[in-house]
Amino acid sequence: MNLPIYQVDAFSDRPFAGNPAAVCPLESWLPADAMQAIAAENNLAETAFFIPKTGNEYEIRWFTPAVEVELCGHATLASAHVLHQHLGFQGEEIVFHSQSGPLRVSRETNGRLTLDFPSRPPQPLATHPDGLLDGLGATPLQVLAGPDLVALFATEAEVLAIKPNQLQLARVEYRAVIVTAPAADTETDFVSRFFGPRVGVPEDPVTGSAHTTLIPYWAEKLGKTTLKARQVSARGGELWCELRGERVRISGYAVTYLRGEINV
Repeated sequence: MNLPIYQVDAFSDRPFAGNPAAVCPLESWLPADAMQAIAAENNLAETAFFIPKTGNEYEIRWFTPAVEVELCGHATLASAHVLHQHLGFQGEEIVFHSQSGPLRVSRETNGRLTLDFPSRPPQPLATHPDGLLDGLGATPLQVLAGPDLVALFATEAEVLAIKPNQLQLARVEYRAVIVTAPAADTETDFVSRFFGPRVGVPEDPVTGSAHTTLIPYWAEKLGKTTLKARQVSARGGELWCELRGERVRISGYAVTYLRGEINV
């Protein structure tokens, strides 16, 4: 059986930056173990699969090389890009039904795609979880917990300097560890990096789902609801963010790197 596949660099307006995601449009679901095997073979942070539902609605699932996850931002952005650029979608909004509820993606006049996701604010922790300090090789100012662990640092330089010990970070009993700090430049509000060895992603280049936690944190800390973010991985990526009550809006560009077929 031949299936279409696309690879899209999300949260970037040029190839070889942002976060690469594989996207496999399907007519009906494959067995979960087959989708997991495809994701492992792709060996990207995420592979998204979606099937048509009705009208502008689709069902979507995401797999890392190791596990299925309940929410992924960059592969959702990539899936919307594929629908618009390659599959003839003409509407203003796509609704993806997922394990995290309905996720809406709109196309803006400036060419960016905007994700409408749940807000998942973190809560402060009194102690550092096992493995965190050894894993980061640095001591954060504060540690907070949402779906992921958030380690706050004073400067962007400290975030850039972290050389993670992935074996130690895998001991931290959260999906992943996010490190974040105020941005060094005046055009950006905050920066981050994302380490997820427990889910098969040592460092994710740009992580939309992490910003469902970072946006409410930084919005409260900075006293503003509209923010600009950068993920300062080696590839790097830019995100335009907004807090809207119990939802967040995360915008970014996307560009196709390849299109083809896989044989399964």
